Amino acid sequence: MTEEDLNRTYMRFAHQFLEPFDDPTQPAIIGMQTRGVHMGRRILEIIEDKFGAKPDFGVLDVTFYRDDFRTKLKMPEVQITEIPFDLYNRDVILVDDVLYTGRTVRSAMDALMAYGRPRSIKFCCMVDRGHRELPVAADYVGMTVPTYEREEVRVKVKDLDGEDAVYVVETPEDDNE
Repeated sequence: MTEEDLNRTYMRFAHQFLEPFDDPTQPAIIGMQTRGVHMGRRILEIIEDKFGAKPDFGVLDVTFYRDDFRTKLKMPEVQITEIPFDLYNRDVILVDDVLYTGRTVRSAMDALMAYGRPRSIKFCCMVDRGHRELPVAADYVGMTVPTYEREEVRVKVKDLDGEDAVYVVETPEDDNE
């Protein structure tokens, strides 16, 4: 995806996020660390600019909710979680860059439940690459890209990476396996 493709997709997400609601401030947008935060802020900016509304925005790190964080050899990099509003009875839209096995989304739902009980949780990703291990599906998808397990999807955001783009790259095989 090019920068133009991504901008068009962010605009579509902004419209889709508000479509089901009479009150454009009803949904709360929560960006998942790291790139989901930047994506969520971009969508929020479009909602503010085009619709004059400012839904609540939060940031979620799911490191300690992952089922594999204790089995990784390296120390996990914990980032900030900031949800400065009550989740009770809210419609939450989680935003992340890539949907792969579904384990990160499951972790995010566990984390949200620790902060409150939303009315609903929807999930938005820029790329759904398949290979699900859990019964998880995105409600809003920028692009579905069937991949091989040896490939990796890299979503680039200008704030972090200096460009807006999506790439599929082949990862090098590990000689130690």
